[in-house]
Amino acid sequence: MAPILNHPASVTFVDDAHRPVHGEADTYYGGGEAYIRSRTYSHSHIHGYNPKRAPLFEEDTHMRARRMSHDEKSVTGPRRFLIDVEETIRVVLEQEDTDGDFQISITDAGPKMMALGTATSNGFKTFDIRGTYMLSNLLQELALARDHGRKRIVLDEARLTENPVDRLSRMIKNSFWHSLTRRIDGDGLEIITADPKNRTGRVQPRIYVPHGEPAMAEYYRRVAREKPHMNLDVQVLPPKPDDPAFVKSLNSKPGILALAMNEVDDGKGGRTLRGIPFIVPGARFNELYNWDSYFISLGLLVDGQVTMARGMVDHFIFEIKHYGKILNGSRSYYLCRTQPPFLTDMALQIYNQLDRSDVESNRQWLKRAIQAAIKEYHTIWVAEPRIDPKTGLSRFRPDGLGIPPETEATHFTHILEPYAQKHGLSVHEFSEKYNNGILKEPRLDEYFLHDRAVRESGHDTSYRLEKRCANLGTIDLQALLYKYEVDIGTAIREVFDDELELDEDFDLAPFPPSVEAYRNPYRECSTARSQNSEEWFRRADHRRDMIDKYLWNESKNLYFDYDTVLEKQSLYESVTAFWALWAGCASDEQCWKLVSQSLKKFEVLGGLVSGTEESRGKISLDRPNRQWDYPYAWPPHQMMAWVGLERYGYLDDAQRLAYRFLYMMTTAFVDFNGVVPEKFDAVKLSHLVDAEYGNQGLDFKLVPREGFGWMNAAYQVGLSFLTTHMRRAVATCTSPEIFFGPAANLESAVAQATLATADTLGLAMESLNVDSA
Repeated sequence: MAPILNHPASVTFVDDAHRPVHGEADTYYGGGEAYIRSRTYSHSHIHGYNPKRAPLFEEDTHMRARRMSHDEKSVTGPRRFLIDVEETIRVVLEQEDTDGDFQISITDAGPKMMALGTATSNGFKTFDIRGTYMLSNLLQELALARDHGRKRIVLDEARLTENPVDRLSRMIKNSFWHSLTRRIDGDGLEIITADPKNRTGRVQPRIYVPHGEPAMAEYYRRVAREKPHMNLDVQVLPPKPDDPAFVKSLNSKPGILALAMNEVDDGKGGRTLRGIPFIVPGARFNELYNWDSYFISLGLLVDGQVTMARGMVDHFIFEIKHYGKILNGSRSYYLCRTQPPFLTDMALQIYNQLDRSDVESNRQWLKRAIQAAIKEYHTIWVAEPRIDPKTGLSRFRPDGLGIPPETEATHFTHILEPYAQKHGLSVHEFSEKYNNGILKEPRLDEYFLHDRAVRESGHDTSYRLEKRCANLGTIDLQALLYKYEVDIGTAIREVFDDELELDEDFDLAPFPPSVEAYRNPYRECSTARSQNSEEWFRRADHRRDMIDKYLWNESKNLYFDYDTVLEKQSLYESVTAFWALWAGCASDEQCWKLVSQSLKKFEVLGGLVSGTEESRGKISLDRPNRQWDYPYAWPPHQMMAWVGLERYGYLDDAQRLAYRFLYMMTTAFVDFNGVVPEKFDAVKLSHLVDAEYGNQGLDFKLVPREGFGWMNAAYQVGLSFLTTHMRRAVATCTSPEIFFGPAANLESAVAQATLATADTLGLAMESLNVDSA
């Protein structure tokens, strides 16, 4: 039976607006409701109409079918349904949501079928909608209609059967990016100050304003006065805000860090400040992040949101100026840490898409970005302690004291317990004394040095980096810095006539790097001379030589991280080796060996895994899986490989990998109520991940609102790699094993295991620990 239609008796619900069938919710559901007098008895009492005298045909013995003016016609246009929003939501959840998570997925045990009244019959005639995808789309559309205050709607069937690739791409472009948009100013503070990672028990909103921005500090003080309900605490940071002891002192009073603002008219004849919008990753990550923002910007550029992407670069310029680096994230506990550097490529890609009507303004904007990148390069990446002067390799090696406060409360319990027992204390008591410097544990200091380095690398966590990250010259970081050097040299030569003056004073790092050069206290000042392209290309050439010398392994046809303390390669096989292709620092021969000999080690049914199973090692209760190890697949690794392979002419391989990843994303979207998660198990094609923090982007009700930042971007970027034929195949959820042929480019053992476990429903039920009996 169809859900009851509770509209007034003796009227017909009409919807004459000619709205785009696949328009956004505000357009599709934004109109009002209208009624006209009903001319027939075409809707029966079971649909909300209860006439005083029942139609005579209902009393006929044979119940003959009869043509009524509002009955569904077989040759009419597209089918539309007349729906009572709240009642249908209730019925859908009651009938189909058997696990009670307010989502309709393949793991729900409902009948996966529901009758809806057709609009042309005023709800009298019904039509069955079937399957997880149509029912989950129905639930999503009803939630959106409710958002717009609609009690009854006329819903096009085409919105329930919409091509899933088109639907997901549309939702990312027109909805998800908007939902992930934040702004730090009086209007946006209440949303952005909320921090799911804050476990101090103190939830007072707090903003830290950098030294040297008095107008900004006064602006936020005014906001605090005008909005006393917020109880906003405004603090001004010292001139050196990344001093480790100072940063540790903020752990008990965490807060958001102020970002760049524009001066605008206040509408009252005066001027005020307004925050520049930016995109957050989503879920528990409700602030501006460094490398997330780069990949998010790639998706924004595909979707034509150049201004939003440009604003994120403006924030990075601001962070380098005031906080000394592009921060891991814009919270007080991140002040000592940065993340993988992508600023130059991000800025150049945006510059190439800026409006050409004001060339000089664009040029000045790029100048500020390149100047900031040069400062970051010299003061962070080729400065001690991050550089190893002996090899010239840079490392993730941030300052910091104590236990990282942004982690979950029990994250380090297994590490801290032996030390707590040693001192006869509880883990909590030991943590307090250790953080306050009362208890000294050098081995624990070293552990947290490497742990902070892992977090700075962005790959937190992985057995590749555990307990050694701060000593590693990783292939990913060397590739990124090679790209920095080439980008800066190219920008200076092509845009700035081979001469770029630097406005800020800072020390330039010695070149070429050596132990003796770094021991010498003398440093050239940045403003002493202009920068030219030749010196940056020489830096790039030198780094490429060091990459070949220390990181390339000819016998294994792969790049490896180099341990600067043990002075040998760390033979963990990481997919970040392919970042050398993205950066362009591999020779054609090295590229051919990577593609022909090593790619198959990482390629599985759902794309590229982070590392090989062999390198990860055996997993047990005492040695649990890490989220940046096998079998997990992350958007950054996919996009970097796609672009790198295309750069060297291996477009077919790039397209195959993009197809695999988008197939995995699309099947999850279709089977699990539109989910777009942070990461995947690419071997099992599952987003139901239990490693470490689990997965992000899953906790929504009725309709997905945000997706997840870089996964959204991966979908939009990935679609740009696919042919029309591939896109259609992804939309029908055609497995890569069918589209490309069995075991295409997969290691045979992996391929057999993958093909044997390609049952999505079975894997989902296994992940949920559902007893098949």
